[in-house]
Amino acid sequence: MEIREATVADIDDIRSIAHRSLGSTYTDFLGDATIDDAVEQWYGDSFADELEDDHSLVLVLERDGTIVGFSQSDLVGQRYDTGRILWLHIDPDSRGGGTGVRLLVRTREKLLEEGADQIQGLVLEDNEGGNEFYRDHGFEQAGQREVEIGDETFTENVYVESDLGEGGWGAVDELEVDGETVYVSYGEASRGAKAPFYNVYTSDDRTEQYALLCGNCNSIDNAMDAMGRVECNACGNRRKATRWDSSYL
Repeated sequence: MEIREATVADIDDIRSIAHRSLGSTYTDFLGDATIDDAVEQWYGDSFADELEDDHSLVLVLERDGTIVGFSQSDLVGQRYDTGRILWLHIDPDSRGGGTGVRLLVRTREKLLEEGADQIQGLVLEDNEGGNEFYRDHGFEQAGQREVEIGDETFTENVYVESDLGEGGWGAVDELEVDGETVYVSYGEASRGAKAPFYNVYTSDDRTEQYALLCGNCNSIDNAMDAMGRVECNACGNRRKATRWDSSYL
């Protein structure tokens, strides 16, 4: 699984996924004509300009060389310090297995890297699954706004990250490892050469750490040397020693 910034060459795939995702999830309250208009409005000829905009961020998720999802975000505010996740689409045939969570996590990280101090997630009020997705992954509803789709106006819920507190961002997701359920805390990340490493716990209350998850290949097969450096045995991703790893040597 690879997540990278979109290019103009990805536009046809993005349009196709958006159409399939909207058609799969939103047909209870969006008609076929509205979906067609929306895809043309958002991902038509002008979309190439958006990919070049410094305050726009579009990430695509590839699996085995095929794009199966994308996120669309922007930076707003007086200092462009608010990162808004406008859309997060996964192809209906590729949903499940934490695909959406991984895209959410990387989108959040990228927006923070670009200077955002706050992350918002926007989802239509009538999209029950989308609202539940944000609530389940460390966000809480903070307000609403109106959005035009085609010729119609809809209500969109605005989510923000829950209070970080001492435990960090509360995005915790289940993971099956050798037939055992463990819990990945995406709010507890340490920088790696290829992708971050995330803390893995034996329970969702994060009291007992189990391992580290490599964000590059989703493996927990890694080793730490005496200096606290971590290397993933599956893909070679490396985490540098942290201050507390080496301070007692």
